[in-house]
Amino acid sequence: MNFPADLRYTKDHEWIRVEGDEAVVGITDFAQRELGDIVFVDINTLDQEVDANEVFGTVEAVKTVSDLFMPAKSTVIAVNEAIDASPELINTDPYGEGWIIRVKLDNPADIEGLLTADQYKAEINA
Repeated sequence: MNFPADLRYTKDHEWIRVEGDEAVVGITDFAQRELGDIVFVDINTLDQEVDANEVFGTVEAVKTVSDLFMPAKSTVIAVNEAIDASPELINTDPYGEGWIIRVKLDNPADIEGLLTADQYKAEINA
């Protein structure tokens, strides 16, 4: 499994990559493997502020639906349109083309409270 060191992680298996006062959010390699083949992503929070640990959407796999949780208080400013047409991008490239949303962070310093790659690996016993 892949755990890029430049990302921060949540215990709910989301990752976040900070880019100034914005960030990109997706689900981890571990999460997509656990879910199996992803067939649909539903994000209904575009242009909305979402608190940390609140649901910003769902991801549907062949056998289950899973909530997606916001890593830090943010406003959703974009949804990855590529995953609408090809949700399997999350399975094949979860940290690249399979990103889910772009957000405007309320406070970029909040990211410091999230897990590092090593802490996340320990969390999932990898």
